[in-house]
Amino acid sequence: MSNDDVIKHVTCTVKPPVYLHFGDSKEDPSHSGVCVLDVNLPFGKSVNVEAISFKNSYTAFVSVRLQRRTPGQEAAAAKWVTAVRDFPLMKNPHTEAGSQDFYAIRRTQMQIEADHVTALRLILRQPSCAWLTFSLEDIRIFPRTQTETDKELSDWLSALTLVDRHSDVEEGLPDPQTVSCSLQQMWALTEVMQSSQSSASIGRFDVDGCYDVNFLSVT
Repeated sequence: MSNDDVIKHVTCTVKPPVYLHFGDSKEDPSHSGVCVLDVNLPFGKSVNVEAISFKNSYTAFVSVRLQRRTPGQEAAAAKWVTAVRDFPLMKNPHTEAGSQDFYAIRRTQMQIEADHVTALRLILRQPSCAWLTFSLEDIRIFPRTQTETDKELSDWLSALTLVDRHSDVEEGLPDPQTVSCSLQQMWALTEVMQSSQSSASIGRFDVDGCYDVNFLSVT
């Protein structure tokens, strides 16, 4: 993570770890090797998660469950889904390699789209009895941000919609100067997206380097 990313992490509340024990006695120091960490986002807020970063503390594997709520749904309608299952943090649970390293689980490593997330649940596993306790520290949630190419495309589409609303419908054709301006914007955006190797495709209305009004669709 860069310094800019660290500044932009989402405010969240991490509850104390809950260790699962054998039997009914919680005083028994022997446990099942499973710990649960709940991470709450501000009430009523949701986030599209780009990455989860943390420092390991003797945890061998971590699974990530996300509580997602579709916009407009009530809080009770939120559902828990598994995004990551048994992500390895230590090469060998019985040795210290990786036991105190920093990790980041990114959106591309998740099994589902991490959108509209209202809470997270981290399920930690440590099968080795060599460590009495294990957890995760410095947990941070980073939101998904809009890329420059996406922003340029969104701005261009907004501008094009605005031009369409102000087209001269009384004469049956858009204003030629307005059409020329829009086509120039389309050409410039195409060049930008090709240079950034984006997968988006924007067509060009040209024939032998010249624009032909017959290729424009008139409504």
